[in-house]
Amino acid sequence: MNQLSFQAKKLIQLALPVLIAQVTQTMMGFIDTAMAGRVSAMDMAAVAIGSSLWLPALLFVQGLLMAFTPVFAHHHGADEAKAIQPMAFQAAYIAIIGSILVIAFLYFAPLIFKTMAIEAELAKLSVQYLHGFAWGVPAFVLYQVQRGCSEGISYTLPTMIIGFVGLAVNIPANYIFIYGHFGMPAMGGAGCGIATALVFWAMFIAMTLYMQYHKRFAAMAPFSAFHLPHWPTMWRMTKHGMPIALALFFEVSLFAIIALLLAPLGATVVAGHQIALNFSSIVFMLPLSIGIAVSIRVGYYLGQQNAEVAKLVTKVGLGIAFGLALFTAIITVLFRTQIALLYNQNPEVIALAGSLMFLAALYQLSDSVQVVAAGALRGYKDTRSAFYITLFSYWAIGMVLGYTLSSTNLIVAPMGAHGFWIGLIAGLTSAAVLFALRLHQIQRRQLAASISSMR
Repeated sequence: MNQLSFQAKKLIQLALPVLIAQVTQTMMGFIDTAMAGRVSAMDMAAVAIGSSLWLPALLFVQGLLMAFTPVFAHHHGADEAKAIQPMAFQAAYIAIIGSILVIAFLYFAPLIFKTMAIEAELAKLSVQYLHGFAWGVPAFVLYQVQRGCSEGISYTLPTMIIGFVGLAVNIPANYIFIYGHFGMPAMGGAGCGIATALVFWAMFIAMTLYMQYHKRFAAMAPFSAFHLPHWPTMWRMTKHGMPIALALFFEVSLFAIIALLLAPLGATVVAGHQIALNFSSIVFMLPLSIGIAVSIRVGYYLGQQNAEVAKLVTKVGLGIAFGLALFTAIITVLFRTQIALLYNQNPEVIALAGSLMFLAALYQLSDSVQVVAAGALRGYKDTRSAFYITLFSYWAIGMVLGYTLSSTNLIVAPMGAHGFWIGLIAGLTSAAVLFALRLHQIQRRQLAASISSMR
């Protein structure tokens, strides 16, 4: 087997469990949206509006923690497994501090909604959803620390297994709290928040037990030792993770702001946009899983001082991700109406969502390149560039163009949700090009340093 085939096989082996885990996690969002949509478009919109607030905040903390995974992989490649557990404890302390800040932010949601032209009933349902969801925030971020440890040692199977645990809890929990069963009141979309909190705690507890008793985690079992906070390490890793966190925040907050800006147009527009976005999020798991695998493998080979193979891994990952994106784009266009019907039966919602699916197909192509390139850069520990590229591409290009097309007549008559999707495509394409250029620059520098050290 040649090196190209070997790296493709290793990437797929790593990415497949991550993909399944990511799909199960995103499927929870699909289940929340679909089950709330069976109650009413208002309940479905409440979940969308609530998600637009918690997602950027929570992913900001997750972004801080993502800086640890390549470090874990680097230690694994250098055969320094015992160094992972102390570092994981520092990640956990950062996660706990971050979760406190996220919960505080979510409880200010009513003040945020008061500044916007959102229907009173929709705002009330969204706040109820967020208050239930907040109880699960600590479990989510601590699970991300555990997941980073597992993926850092190139062991991604637990991520998949725990994903199924979450999915198994999500469906009955939604059934109980949304529709009102086993003595619980019917809470509609607000019940999704409580159900999601229960899912996060189930995943965290299951992963804790897995790491404590499985032999692959003997050097990092969470209860085998205890490490106090080491503030210099926490500060250093926070600075290292901050560009990733800000990049994620700017990316996700873009979608959140779009949902909020569309809210005054009514629940039908928000619901149609949410369907297209939620399905795109499910499809996005394909290139995202490849990007995570590339990040792990690049960190591993850099730990072995093998820059040439790290470059090959990136090339293979980009090729696989783009090929998959071409396939999913075709599927999206061909089955757009059938996909929309899985979420809602309202003809107006279906018509809008179906038309947005055309744009979602184009969106997937650029997205596949930018997410794998960004993952490779994390493996190279180049996190600062992600912040600048994301800020410029998503906001200076994506948001500005999207808002102009959606809500003004400076270029064309206001296009509503379609305008924002065109802006998203432009922003993602810009990010893909800039990430690729930065990656090329970093790889040349790494190879030159590797050659120099061999002399």
